[in-house]
Amino acid sequence: MKLSRRSIFILLIIILTIALDQISKVWVRAKVIAGSQSEIIGHYFTLHNVENKGAFLGMGSELSDSLRILLLLILPVLILAFVLRYIFKDKTLSNWSLFSFASIIGGGIANVFDRFVYGSVTDFWHIDLGGVFRTGIFNVADLFVTTGMIILVCVSFKKKKVS
Repeated sequence: MKLSRRSIFILLIIILTIALDQISKVWVRAKVIAGSQSEIIGHYFTLHNVENKGAFLGMGSELSDSLRILLLLILPVLILAFVLRYIFKDKTLSNWSLFSFASIIGGGIANVFDRFVYGSVTDFWHIDLGGVFRTGIFNVADLFVTTGMIILVCVSFKKKKVS
């Protein structure tokens, strides 16, 4: 089976996203003391090593093991597979949309992998701009998922504006 340039682009973004995420997490697990906090840029940008058993901002960490498996492993795998199938089939998607969806899929796979292998997701970055902007503790996969979502929203507004 010969892969098209489009398919190679999609797979490359997904693989690159997973690789960057997993490399960063391996480094954090090996080099950063669990539960610690170090300043990268003052108290505005800090490095941590936190294991998150839940999803976004720890939501779902209190669920029973069976519910957590269903909601944080099985359901995401099904959704990621559906979206992956969609982007391979829909030939009308722009390159920005493809990049966005591939980033979201790659980040999603990377976090699901962590949940499956380690039982939790390693988070390590935190931004606090003194009340102006503050994040939870996040990782590279989260960054790709969020960036992908922001680009998708921008692309959809651009489409509506042109129509």
